[in-house]
Amino acid sequence: MTAQTIAPTHIPGQLSSHLSAARIAALAGHHAEHCLIEVVAETGSTNADLLARAVIAAGRGGLTAPTLLVAETQTAGRGRAGRAWLTAPSAALTFSLAWPFAAPLHALVGLPLAVGVTIAETLADFGVDVQLKWPNDVLQNGRKLAGILIETATAADQQVWAVIGIGINLSVPEQLQQQIGQRAASLPTPAAQDRDLLLGSLLSALARNMRQFESQGLSVFVERWNRLHAFAGQQVSILDQGKVLHEGRALGIDQIGRLMLQLDGSASPIAIMAGDISLRPKES
Repeated sequence: MTAQTIAPTHIPGQLSSHLSAARIAALAGHHAEHCLIEVVAETGSTNADLLARAVIAAGRGGLTAPTLLVAETQTAGRGRAGRAWLTAPSAALTFSLAWPFAAPLHALVGLPLAVGVTIAETLADFGVDVQLKWPNDVLQNGRKLAGILIETATAADQQVWAVIGIGINLSVPEQLQQQIGQRAASLPTPAAQDRDLLLGSLLSALARNMRQFESQGLSVFVERWNRLHAFAGQQVSILDQGKVLHEGRALGIDQIGRLMLQLDGSASPIAIMAGDISLRPKES
């Protein structure tokens, strides 16, 4: 993290109007100079759109370079385990980044954790302190601020693509809060004022960290993730479709991204793989 806070360039109290691919590219800088940036007014799912293009060979209209797809409005966003990502127009920043990897699919285990670190460290540059909930949520004061969904595809030419979907709440109306069924966090207004700047900063950090992940793996992100761990040392429950599988003290992640859980009365911690399970703080 840098000590200097990034300041928005728009007038305080005003949200930037339409997103600009050219301005996002300029603000992203040299780390993302090889990335293509597309902005659409509305789509069902930016992840689904990029996945459809990822499986097509480059010479037949498929993806040819890292591609950022941003939607002003997303009508059929998805979360983990097929859950819907509920949002409303202007309520969230929704985008996906398709990134080509030379590594095999199994080497991408732990990528959501590296992306979570990237989001958290970028938001810190905007003066927004957040914590990470294993395996793929970003929290602010215990409420969900952002979510991550990573899906993979192998193109006809055998190129492996990771499509990194990210949704960040900007301003969640009360009606949507009730529809979600739980209180969600909203990005503080100063950080949300200039969406182009925020996206440019996120794209720059993602491009830099995806290259680092490909060359060095998750290991360079483990300590950074554990410093941001929302439930470090706390009693938590591990659930599978609502059924409690384990209860114990959350210790942090290991070198391959598993959550280390100290069970009550057990001498050694156990390792929890992500899959479709979820973590909840244990009710007292």
